[in-house]
Amino acid sequence: MPRKTIPKIGVGTYENTDPEVCKASVETALNLGYRHVDTAEMYENEAAVGEGIAATDCDRDDVFISTKIHSANLGYEDVLTHARESCDRLGVDVLDLLYVHWPIRAYDPEETLSAFDELYDRGLIRHVGLSNFTPALLETALEALDAPLLAHQVECHPLLQQKELRKFAREHGHRFVAYSPLAKGSVTEMPELVDIADKHGATPAQVSLAWLLSKECVVIPKSSSESHLRENFEARRISLDKTDIERIDGIDRTTRQVDFEAAPWS
Repeated sequence: MPRKTIPKIGVGTYENTDPEVCKASVETALNLGYRHVDTAEMYENEAAVGEGIAATDCDRDDVFISTKIHSANLGYEDVLTHARESCDRLGVDVLDLLYVHWPIRAYDPEETLSAFDELYDRGLIRHVGLSNFTPALLETALEALDAPLLAHQVECHPLLQQKELRKFAREHGHRFVAYSPLAKGSVTEMPELVDIADKHGATPAQVSLAWLLSKECVVIPKSSSESHLRENFEARRISLDKTDIERIDGIDRTTRQVDFEAAPWS
């Protein structure tokens, strides 16, 4: 099956649970030029996402659709069943990218990833992804996985720079995908980003996204409003200079937005 390139900016749909709002925001995003839509079984909005995609004039082959298997459904047979159910809800025959959402609960490297290999071999998924893995868990997963790994998705922004995981992605040849790239809005109040935004006639949110893009990250900002969807998408036009990037690189404050007791890094 032909591989597809993952677009650098995607629209996130986490907590976008109202079906009409979710459908409209996905449709709006694609009409603005986005070609990457990120969802998950756990978000309970795959059907609305699929309706949003179907409502546009975009050719299916031009839209990169990624979703994730819930951590409770990572047994071999469950992965096969739930991947097909995600396809059905999204209204597609093939998933461009399927992630292991969290390496917890039912996750077992050999069992879970052999099912992902099976999906890849069958052509039900074009690419395999992992999400929320530590470097050690990534090492184990890569040993168990036969299919090529396209992407690792994890929280990343100027307050959680994930240098080790970004380096791991470069060294192992997969894409690093940043979720919560705006730190749930916290970046808008960071003095460093406010200053850089003023310099470029941009917003701090755009600066955060531009910084991640300068690091060859794929970014998945989420929004349901047209103005914010447009703002985020325009971040790709901002070119930060070396001084800007070094200033953000030098931020030594760390704040993780997504955390809980059973998280892999806890």
